[in-house]
Amino acid sequence: MDGKHMQIGEVAARTELSLRTIRHYDEAGLVAPSARSQGGFRLYTETDVARLMVIRRMKPLGFTLDQMRELLDATDRLDGDSLLDAGEREKLLARVRAYQHAAAEQVEKLRVQLARAEDFEATLRARSDDAAP
Repeated sequence: MDGKHMQIGEVAARTELSLRTIRHYDEAGLVAPSARSQGGFRLYTETDVARLMVIRRMKPLGFTLDQMRELLDATDRLDGDSLLDAGEREKLLARVRAYQHAAAEQVEKLRVQLARAEDFEATLRARSDDAAP
């Protein structure tokens, strides 16, 4: 674990998440602060920030807190120092791949929505340009 600890305000600025959201993820068991200051303030590391960024990227794709927890657990176990047997490792990799496929499907849906939104905006722009004197 890296040595530098950050207070929640710095983490919020880096992740563009609100303090309330970060505290919620802590209470939900997704990202617990690595330490507490003597005054009881939450202290976070780069690893904690990386976990928050995973969550931030999953949220707009419609993943639930339970799904986020499951993926983080799988990646933690794959990245951890514990020795996994080949079967366990393959199960965890299959879980990560399933999330990757689900994310790819959501990205495609968002691309379609974006294209429709851009068409709509262009239609409105053309209409307002036609109305200009």
